[in-house]
Amino acid sequence: MSFVRACATSDLEEDTPHRVELDGVPVSVVRTAGEVFAINDICSHANVSLSEGEVEDCQIECWLHGSSFDLRTGKPSGLPATRPVPVYPVKIVGDDVLVSVTQES
Repeated sequence: MSFVRACATSDLEEDTPHRVELDGVPVSVVRTAGEVFAINDICSHANVSLSEGEVEDCQIECWLHGSSFDLRTGKPSGLPATRPVPVYPVKIVGDDVLVSVTQES
């Protein structure tokens, strides 16, 4: 598993998605409830950026049709999305947020 720097922890506002591209993969990095998560930034239903949606209760909502995805598992919590989106391992080293997009969980 190879980790790359996604951003600084100081770049992250609580419950506000931060979009980055890592090795050609669009990723939304989110700090919520004292943890940092990385989830693929593309909605599995509508092919739009999840980082433009809102975060609440450890879920990110797709702004287009309202599907929400669990930041821990990528699983949708309701329709219209039925397929999960990939989530990625995160490590914090100092002020750096490191993400591995080479191995999905």
